Amino acid sequence: MKNYQDQVILITGASGGLGQEAAKQFGKLGAKLALSDINAEKLALLANELREHDIDVLTMVCDVRDEDQVKAFVAATVERFGHLHAAINNAGIDPEHALLADTSLEEYQRTMDINVQGVFLCMKYQIQQMLTQGGGAICNIASVAGVGGAPFMSAYAASKHAVIGLTKSAAFEYGKFNIRVNAVCPFITMTDMFEQTLAQFPDREAALKHFGKTAALKRVAQPEEVVQAMLFACDPNNSYMTGHELVIDGGMTAV
Repeated sequence: MKNYQDQVILITGASGGLGQEAAKQFGKLGAKLALSDINAEKLALLANELREHDIDVLTMVCDVRDEDQVKAFVAATVERFGHLHAAINNAGIDPEHALLADTSLEEYQRTMDINVQGVFLCMKYQIQQMLTQGGGAICNIASVAGVGGAPFMSAYAASKHAVIGLTKSAAFEYGKFNIRVNAVCPFITMTDMFEQTLAQFPDREAALKHFGKTAALKRVAQPEEVVQAMLFACDPNNSYMTGHELVIDGGMTAV
């Protein structure tokens, strides 16, 4: 089992399904957590749950599109804990599904602002801190839609391809400073976000089977399965992996 005892881990989008599970798993392994989200109520509930297990938690409401808020969140993390060992840039949205020609400019721009600009800004200030302390690890949450096409999700796919581009570029730029930058690319995962998609179908179980059938494992992922990849990407012992997109897709892209 990986050991994150006294490691400072920053997680954005922490009140969502993957963010919550990441916070719980890293916390269980001894990490000190800096958590942000735009949903103050859910963030507070998560923090209270973690503190019941004696996990040291800092929370801050942060819109990753806002440079001042992102800068303040990273600064608050370092002020509280004195260091930033690893950051998980998880905040993102899944926009309305539509054909490209039916996607509004507003929806496209909102997707890019959150999914790409948000990751860019977080990386910008995380890297600045890591340069002062001799290194660190960044794990960006992309998607299997970032390594291939995604019908009816062109804006989302474009945003996740961009996240992988940022990941690879930063990995090369900052590798010599002992900063590792990787991306995790999950297939459909059972989160609240996906539950909203399932709710649009009259037969939930049939829809769930339909979405899972393109994976070799014939099912969608569970949050804890994706978080295992985050734990691996951020592990200090995993010291030679950088610039990599770690695809967690149940074998969807195997053929």
